[in-house]
Amino acid sequence: VQLQASGGGLVQSGESLRLTCTASGNMASIYSMNWLRQAPGKERELLATITDRDATHYADSVKGRFTISRINGFSTTYLQMNNLNADDSANYLCSADVHDTNDDRYRSYWGRGTQVTVSS
Repeated sequence: VQLQASGGGLVQSGESLRLTCTASGNMASIYSMNWLRQAPGKERELLATITDRDATHYADSVKGRFTISRINGFSTTYLQMNNLNADDSANYLCSADVHDTNDDRYRSYWGRGTQVTVSS
């Protein structure tokens, strides 16, 4: 599974951005997708998850502001981010949770991130 995140940029506080994660490869093995972020000097933070049953989960820090969604299975996963603030500045990454039926093991795949910078 290969992943590519895009849609980052420089915005002002209070504005919105929509990030896109494009997946390719054996997408049938994906059972959930995640958005995470990492800011310099901070731990990586799991922000949102969407499962193959469309259950969603959010970190408290983004609940009510961010929305995760997907189309065409897991080929494209979005993260709609509203009311951004300076604390949201980070490198945003997507990851896929995969069940590899070849060896019945569970793995996670990561894509390159996209930078989001929010000016106050």
